[in-house]
Amino acid sequence: MRDRILVPVDGSDRAADALEFAFEEHPDATIVGLHVIDPADLYGAPGLEGGAMINYEEIHRQSKERGETLLENVAEKAADRGVDCETELVVGRVARSIIDYAEENPVEQVVIGSHGRRGASRILLGSVAETVARRSPVPVTIVR
Repeated sequence: MRDRILVPVDGSDRAADALEFAFEEHPDATIVGLHVIDPADLYGAPGLEGGAMINYEEIHRQSKERGETLLENVAEKAADRGVDCETELVVGRVARSIIDYAEENPVEQVVIGSHGRRGASRILLGSVAETVARRSPVPVTIVR
């Protein structure tokens, strides 16, 4: 059976680095690009005052389109390298969604980019990569 490598993507340079790492280190694996839409980010979006659900729906639609575009780019990059690829778009808390995906689907490893926060910003903001590494049911490679 062919390995399946889960690579969360968010449009950041670190996520792109993780994807490139997965392509280089696992050329015979199926890469699974995962994009998570975090509802908390939608509620904190600019222009969303007073519970305006019309704005929420529009922001959610735009977030979904952005995620689909990111995943299309992942699939194109994989095709350019001759690597098998699958993509998934989910809604939920980012770290929890990544862990849940790894628990509920056959993946052998997670390759995730780290934003490299240190000190107070890491404590205040948390680290998705660190949370995934601590709770994942499969090995995790953090790319910096």
